[in-house]
Amino acid sequence: MTSISLAEYHKQYASKAKPKAGRNKFNAQRIEKDGMKFDSVKEYNRYIELTALMQRGEISELKCQVKFELAPKVKIEGEKRAKPALRYFADFTYLSNGKLIVEDVKSAGTRNLPSYRNKKHLMKTVHDIDIKEV
Repeated sequence: MTSISLAEYHKQYASKAKPKAGRNKFNAQRIEKDGMKFDSVKEYNRYIELTALMQRGEISELKCQVKFELAPKVKIEGEKRAKPALRYFADFTYLSNGKLIVEDVKSAGTRNLPSYRNKKHLMKTVHDIDIKEV
């Protein structure tokens, strides 16, 4: 599992990404603060809360946009191209009392999407990690 800070992630990938409109497909307002990009105001507010917890020493090793591989890429017989690896990007990871916490900022609607529910299931199955939804 490779993890980088959100700032490092954007430095590495932002120039390759196409610019997106101000709102995403779930109507959340994207926000950029201090050179960091967040998919929603709710995600940004959670980041502020977590950084305060880290400054008080209640959590440590806060990381943003951490990639987890759920299934490797695979070549299926009869298909022209290989299917890419299945990945899940956690909004935040950190240590709390020595335990790894994986957090995702989700609205009630997106928590019930089949694609997210499948990734949540695979995170538990493959990595034995429960996603904390906020």
